[in-house]
Amino acid sequence: MTSVKHRPRHALTARLRTLAVLEAANTVWIAWVVFAAFDAPRSAANTTGYALLAVLLLTGSAYWAVKLRQLRLRLPSPPLIGLFRRLRPACAAALAAGAVVLGAAVARRPEAAEVTPGLLLYGLAWAEYVNYFHRQLMHDTRADWRRLLATRRPHRSHLHEDLRAHRDSTRDP
Repeated sequence: MTSVKHRPRHALTARLRTLAVLEAANTVWIAWVVFAAFDAPRSAANTTGYALLAVLLLTGSAYWAVKLRQLRLRLPSPPLIGLFRRLRPACAAALAAGAVVLGAAVARRPEAAEVTPGLLLYGLAWAEYVNYFHRQLMHDTRADWRRLLATRRPHRSHLHEDLRAHRDSTRDP
């Protein structure tokens, strides 16, 4: 996503709204694809992988929603940004706990259908965690691609930058 300086306000508003809605909708779509279309068993591994991915997608959806509110109300920072500061270690802890569940499931040597979807979903959950809390992995606009090609590395995520600004603004002088 480009900065506010380079994109008309209405286009940025539309983009933020789309991101917020799509991330939430992806939780439903992915559940349907995995558990209905592909009929993956609702094993501990598959359910854990999906649940972790859903939590990260909903976190992303909530972030884009508060960014949209910030833009609409012309606020200096996203509302509730402190909540995301607490979500970051909570999501990391959930991903660590998920690794234990998945490791135990794989160790029991069940059929591939019992663990493979869960492992793939778990990998996607980690990618979403990195994408939101650390480095932007999703590059779906020309500006994103130009910046990636120019710098040859993913830049800090928008949430990461907002969290850093919030941390800096709340420090004691």
